[in-house]
Amino acid sequence: MRCPFCNEDETKVIDSRLASGGNAIRRRRECLACGERFTTFETAELVFPRIVKSDGSREPFNEDKLRRGMLRALEKRPVSSDDIELALNRIKHYLHTAGEREILSRQLGDWVMEALRGLDEVAYVRFASVYRSFQDVNAFQEEIERLKKENPS
Repeated sequence: MRCPFCNEDETKVIDSRLASGGNAIRRRRECLACGERFTTFETAELVFPRIVKSDGSREPFNEDKLRRGMLRALEKRPVSSDDIELALNRIKHYLHTAGEREILSRQLGDWVMEALRGLDEVAYVRFASVYRSFQDVNAFQEEIERLKKENPS
């Protein structure tokens, strides 16, 4: 690791600790040339598959876009931030463990709908209305009836 103060290549690690809940390593380093100390963070570089859109175009996975879509569906709903983050992490886990270089946007949308259904049924119907392009009130009613059959309360 190059020293940010004198640009020397030789530094030594003097302390290492877990950071970010175990998702990163924080290292204190010391430059062997100038003696200055600095901190670095090491994280795993995970490559997400590309998303194949319905028109055949491809784009990189965008976590911010996923988060915005879910938050829009969950707006003003009684769902905790922790539950939302868990759902987002579960979807990202599915993307990593799929073992594919490309994932159909339809598959990603299905994972999002599954996550929203577990979080809040109103958010699920909101998302489904956009995702499945509901054309009229009957489409909403059919989805609600399907939910009632699957989850009688």
